[in-house]
Amino acid sequence: MSDSEMNRDKSISRRDFIKTSATSATALTTLAALNPSVFAAGSDTVKVALVGCGGRGRGALANFLEACEILKRPVEIVALADPMPDRVDKAVKDFKTSADIGHVGFDSYRKAVATDAHVIVMAPPPLFRPLHLDAAIEAGKHVFMEKPVAVDPPGCRKIIAIGEKADQKGLSIVAGTQRRYDAKYRRAKHAIDQGAIGQILGGCVWWCSGELWFRRRQPGMSAAEYLVRNWVSFTELSGDHIVEQHIHNIDIANWYLGRTPRTAVGFGGRARRKTGNQFDFFSIDFDYGEGVHIHSMCRQVHGTWSRVREFFRGTEGQTYGDGSGMKGNKDVTPLDYPERNPYVQEHVALLESIFHGKPINEARQVAEANASAIMGRISAYTGQVVRYADLMKEGYTEEYYNLTCTPTAEAFETGNVVIPAEDGPPIPGREKT
Repeated sequence: MSDSEMNRDKSISRRDFIKTSATSATALTTLAALNPSVFAAGSDTVKVALVGCGGRGRGALANFLEACEILKRPVEIVALADPMPDRVDKAVKDFKTSADIGHVGFDSYRKAVATDAHVIVMAPPPLFRPLHLDAAIEAGKHVFMEKPVAVDPPGCRKIIAIGEKADQKGLSIVAGTQRRYDAKYRRAKHAIDQGAIGQILGGCVWWCSGELWFRRRQPGMSAAEYLVRNWVSFTELSGDHIVEQHIHNIDIANWYLGRTPRTAVGFGGRARRKTGNQFDFFSIDFDYGEGVHIHSMCRQVHGTWSRVREFFRGTEGQTYGDGSGMKGNKDVTPLDYPERNPYVQEHVALLESIFHGKPINEARQVAEANASAIMGRISAYTGQVVRYADLMKEGYTEEYYNLTCTPTAEAFETGNVVIPAEDGPPIPGREKT
């Protein structure tokens, strides 16, 4: 989570999540949730459950409630689930709900999806996303899930498979790559598709900022609790910051180019971190084929140059990702798109897809951006060229295809959790003998 994301979550007003907490006595069954006509009347209540009650989860739920307000739909929170009791208590207090809807434990997501919620908002650490998404789709729920959606290649492939299951059930899945719902980015993509800068030849994507929070392990704290409370420090839970944060910018490159990179070669290192096992910085060359290279740079070090944006150069001009500084030789037709907080607009789109019976499914696109970022991470960790096919197509490099981060999400439910070695990040290459 970026500093800006955390600050935005903290600044959410009480109006955002209290004003829209009106409820209805109308009983809606889980089966009815699959039928968009159940929302035909403006008085029908949307029921939502939150899985992951940390800062980002509470922020996402507040955004969802604001979207309901915009669409003039009453909403009821029917479940709040998190492994940590203090986070559930915080959500109960913030949203002024009954403590009875709070569920604690690593299996609490099961209780949330077993309710009559129509929508599950998911924001636990990324490691848990495939497991939780699968449970929600199996239960017939529409889903908003934060990015990233996996920490390893099998997880990315599982997200795609679950997305295909959602298609079969007519369910919507919206991912937290909110730039796709930002009016500036929508207009830039619209212009690029019309040839405003010609064919994209290359570019740069950056997420360079200060370090995030870290927490030392306290006496009596279990391995599972320590990892969850310090998840941004461990690759096994976050995917490393090239995945957890930089996925936003890599996703824009994929979106504007209309394809994933073919290969990645890069490097990175660790010099400042005080907990966990992640790198402090990455520099990756993504080769998209056809002579197109995108340079990726991300860093989490205080007191260093900061930039979070994208830049693309084409045969006819250039632009930043948000359309600023666009220079080209072609006029394009304007695009009418809501000038709304993109963190809210993504929930508006989700709800409208349900109300109108036109499901949207972003599982594949976010999984592909996720896999692209993991490809860059693996290249930096190993010092080798890594192909996208190595991660996503069976029969290429089985070492990468089967690479699974441990402990797994399932291990947290069984209690079989071991803390990965700290202060021992990967060292690329081999010592010459």
